[in-house]
Amino acid sequence: MRHSQLRAFHYVAYLGGFSRAAEFLFLTQPAISEQVRKLEQDHDVLLFHRERKRVRLTNEGEQLFRYTKQYFEVEKKIEEYLSATSAVLDGELRIVADSAHHITFLLGKFCKQYPHVSVTLNTGNTESILENLRAYNAEIGIVGAVPQGKDMEILDLGSTEITAFAANDFPLNSKRSITIKDLSKLPLIFRESGSKTRQKLVDEAKKHGINLKPAIVAEGREAVREVVASGAGIGFVSQAEYGSDDRFTKLKLRDVNIQMSESIVHLTQRGDVKVIRIFMDFAREMLPRV
Repeated sequence: MRHSQLRAFHYVAYLGGFSRAAEFLFLTQPAISEQVRKLEQDHDVLLFHRERKRVRLTNEGEQLFRYTKQYFEVEKKIEEYLSATSAVLDGELRIVADSAHHITFLLGKFCKQYPHVSVTLNTGNTESILENLRAYNAEIGIVGAVPQGKDMEILDLGSTEITAFAANDFPLNSKRSITIKDLSKLPLIFRESGSKTRQKLVDEAKKHGINLKPAIVAEGREAVREVVASGAGIGFVSQAEYGSDDRFTKLKLRDVNIQMSESIVHLTQRGDVKVIRIFMDFAREMLPRV
């Protein structure tokens, strides 16, 4: 097994094709294909399903890709160590957040200070965010519940109360607050399974002997907002995520106080990755000023 074979495999998997990997590595496609073929042949393993215009990892390929992510990250750490005197921070910072509201106050200032870092921001629920971090598909996560275990480094962003909200024309008889019992009689708009906001609300209702069931399940917070805006039912967010939208009326949950915490997290074992370390230091410095 050679470094060049692993590198060819890794970038085919990472970029989703032999041509893209060849272009990225400044090699020809036949050279990349031969490196991967030799790796498979030497170890009697099939790493890719080769289809007409795309490739797809086999189960064995998925597992090897998980290892090569770690392998090439160690290689990057060595490069960073050897160039530690450089004042320029570059590279890629992939952030997955349960809500962009919790990170936007940092991103503008971070990008201004470190213009050579390419930042991408995607959304997901807490469960999918932790999966992405553990699979090395993201560097930073913003989650609504502190993950269990010691594999995550955590920076607390504080907590706010969960609130209900409805379209202005939703028939609520001018109510500005609502009880858990009221909710059981109304159409509820929930996020997908894995949402901590949803789970906390359902768990609290059960303590009161009430079973809450959604009328509609929407994928992602923005989808929930649009469904609620249509007048289809009642949605739920933390106060920090509510924002300002003239289409909605905020409804306080009168008989409960369900707090939603938010945290910045990353894999503990990746704490010495330069871009992660500097982002976390930057966040700690900025938080007291917010």
